[in-house]
Amino acid sequence: MEDQEMQLKVKRVSDKFTESMYVLANEPSVALYRLQEHVRRSLPELVQHKTDMQSWEEQSQGAIYSVEYACSAVKSMANSTLYFKSIDGLLRQAISMKEQISNSQGRRKRGVEPGAVKEAGEKHGSGL
Repeated sequence: MEDQEMQLKVKRVSDKFTESMYVLANEPSVALYRLQEHVRRSLPELVQHKTDMQSWEEQSQGAIYSVEYACSAVKSMANSTLYFKSIDGLLRQAISMKEQISNSQGRRKRGVEPGAVKEAGEKHGSGL
């Protein structure tokens, strides 16, 4: 009988000891210590990720600005067709005026110097 009582007492002591160890292992201060350890280990990596993300955000903002600027430039080019058509018309008008001026100057030279034209023709004709 003593053996049974002794075994029962040992079981009780071991159960109480196990329960005490379990309580100690899961005590809030131990949990806070483990949380602190986790934060200390993972924080540098999180900070690096944050700086990387900020850098990527700056780069993407720059790219977005460039694309928006290019789009506005293309839209303004599309709206400038009216101006190009106007420039084309003015250039054609200037060319036709230049031709008219050249033609009228050519007629004046022919009308003022008819002998000069004949002499030039004779020189070319006799040079064969």
